[in-house]
Amino acid sequence: MNDPAHIPAWQRLSSEVTTSGMPAERNLRDMIGAGIKHVLDLTPQGHPEALPGEEHGLRLLGIGYTRVGVPYAAPTEEHYKAFVRAVEALPRPLHVHCIANYRVSAFFYRYHLECGWNENEARAVMRQQWEPDTSDDPTAAPWGAFVSEARLASERRRKIHPPRNHA
Repeated sequence: MNDPAHIPAWQRLSSEVTTSGMPAERNLRDMIGAGIKHVLDLTPQGHPEALPGEEHGLRLLGIGYTRVGVPYAAPTEEHYKAFVRAVEALPRPLHVHCIANYRVSAFFYRYHLECGWNENEARAVMRQQWEPDTSDDPTAAPWGAFVSEARLASERRRKIHPPRNHA
């Protein structure tokens, strides 16, 4: 497996999941070298920065493609649930991308918390791309709220179901 670090915001989460910003057409073939079997794209259909023909190009290379379009300005619970369904069902190795790896990293932050990661572990992965809940960029506000709510929900779950001492 060769990680194509030249793809914007490339990040390996595990042996089976990678993420990035928008790949260029010349990067599609690099997905084969990275061992990718399927790509999940969170970019909304028709986004001006989307790669035209990405699905077709990937399919020609034998790589599956699924889109769960998430508007940057208005992520919803339904978008997140569609992301989770896709991440849990799609073939591996899976590559998940959007325009800048912002949507993806925020969704994986929450997903990791829900899978039992602690706040520091989940945040460290997201921090490699951004921290929307501490950003001064007003366009990050919906994502800051999304991340803050994920953190608070995780804290509530931990209070209700504290970790067991196995000593």
